[in-house]
Amino acid sequence: MTAHRPPTEPRSQEAGTPGDYFTRMYADRDDPWRLADRWYEQRKYALTLAALPRAAYRSAFEPGCSVGVLSALLAGRCRALLSCDREDRAVGQARARLARLPHVRVEHRLLPGDWPQESFDLVVLSELLYYFTAADTADILDRAARSLEPDGTLELVHWRHPVADHARGAEAVHRQAGRHPALVRIATHSEPDFLLDVFTRPELPGTSARRLSVAAAEGLT
Repeated sequence: MTAHRPPTEPRSQEAGTPGDYFTRMYADRDDPWRLADRWYEQRKYALTLAALPRAAYRSAFEPGCSVGVLSALLAGRCRALLSCDREDRAVGQARARLARLPHVRVEHRLLPGDWPQESFDLVVLSELLYYFTAADTADILDRAARSLEPDGTLELVHWRHPVADHARGAEAVHRQAGRHPALVRIATHSEPDFLLDVFTRPELPGTSARRLSVAAAEGLT
């Protein structure tokens, strides 16, 4: 979910974005952030997929999927994909978009409490964490790290510009992820509009990012 609005003062960090914000956004628009037709989104999604260190994944989880545009792209890289959103209208739109893909499930879930019990080798948190408090973000990151299989991939992508309805900014969210003791950052991409970071949970604690590179995985270094 991405909010493209003129820069404004961010919300207080004492509370997350209220649930009725999302209900209002979907009240009279099928795709309130125009995820399906903006070139900005198409390009960002292409970079999101290009940054993934593996060609294919066994099972992926994408919370906050909105209308399923990124989900459809991730589905081409995964044998199984679970996408979810808190808004029923978003879930309905995503299900319709992904109906032809039998290996994709779209569910209604409210994070952090509804995190699935399954294990994944890919978790994608795209335009999501800035809606949560620091405490809830820590909870989500912990759940993501625990659900990741050894050497699995966690990818974060977030809009950088201030938005009044965001609880926090992209920089704060990505700094917090970078401090997580179970995660190692293996790739980063920064633009004026968004941040992208790729993390892994090493099978052997203390493994350096260099030893976890794509080239190392293919025996090139």
